[in-house]
Amino acid sequence: MLMKYSIDYLSKYSSSKANLEKILKNKIRKSNIEKKDKFILYNSIQEIIIKLEKNNFINDFNYASSKIKNFIFQGKSRIYIKSYLFQKGVEAEIISKVLHEFDNENSEWEIECAKILVRKKRLKFDKENKSKSLSKMARAGFNYEISRKIFEKI
Repeated sequence: MLMKYSIDYLSKYSSSKANLEKILKNKIRKSNIEKKDKFILYNSIQEIIIKLEKNNFINDFNYASSKIKNFIFQGKSRIYIKSYLFQKGVEAEIISKVLHEFDNENSEWEIECAKILVRKKRLKFDKENKSKSLSKMARAGFNYEISRKIFEKI
């Protein structure tokens, strides 16, 4: 039952191991079965995740890499990306490894993301709107150094 549900879920959405475990636990909790059967299903979750990982249905490294590519395209900051992946249960080591790979490919990716944010939010860096624009960039997770570089280029 859970294996079929897991495969159906993974065919629609990408997920990390921890996130899939949370989803399966919620599925069991909401189901109308006896407590004894729920206990058996809870114990089978780890086996299911191991099988899925063995068959490459689920891979935290690939999940993190695809999410980071998507967030870079959207103009999200490094801080936003890290917190999102932590929330989804991806290990810190995997996150830092994937971000390091992106830094090696393009060291200016975070500045490009900041440019996307400026374009999307239509931020203006004239004298009267400068502090508002810097505030919006800070809330989006960009540090002052990156915001300043963007300001100088505009």
